[in-house]
Amino acid sequence: MSELRLLGIPGSLRLGSYNRGLLVAAQELLRDRATLEIVSLAEIPLYNDDVRALGWPEPVARLRGAAAASDAILFATPEYNFAPSGVLKNAIDWLSRKPDPPLRGIPYASMGASSGAFGTVRAQLVLRQIMLFPEALGYQGSLHVARAAQYFDEAGRLTDDETRKRLAGFLDGFLAYLEQIGACPR
Repeated sequence: MSELRLLGIPGSLRLGSYNRGLLVAAQELLRDRATLEIVSLAEIPLYNDDVRALGWPEPVARLRGAAAASDAILFATPEYNFAPSGVLKNAIDWLSRKPDPPLRGIPYASMGASSGAFGTVRAQLVLRQIMLFPEALGYQGSLHVARAAQYFDEAGRLTDDETRKRLAGFLDGFLAYLEQIGACPR
């Protein structure tokens, strides 16, 4: 599966984001099996259909292009008020619009890290509901990292071996799912 191209979308803009850290650790763990491009949502404007009607803003066009060129998406979402971040929801709004919505039929998995006691359980449930509209194919496994501050350093790097093992198992399951459904490089 070395030809497999994954797109990593962190739902946090914070420099030391635990969720970006999860994606960086996933990138390291996947090195010999898939490529994982991690994008930033910092430049994505708020969704406005009047703006969309005039053409995709450049940051949105780049994100849509990256999603369209990927074989699957790996979301890393924080949990804000029992839901994914507004930044992540906004990006999904841009990615789900016609013409040629790049989320339609794409396989995805969700994981997340939070400083709270439940990790990102509720945020990931809401994310699954959001992803029903674009008809994306959700992997049923998930990874929840609760009380994340103790597992990451100040720069957002995953430092805990047990959490890294859990992440490796989650990624193994996601790759097996992609193989099972025949997710071939686009």
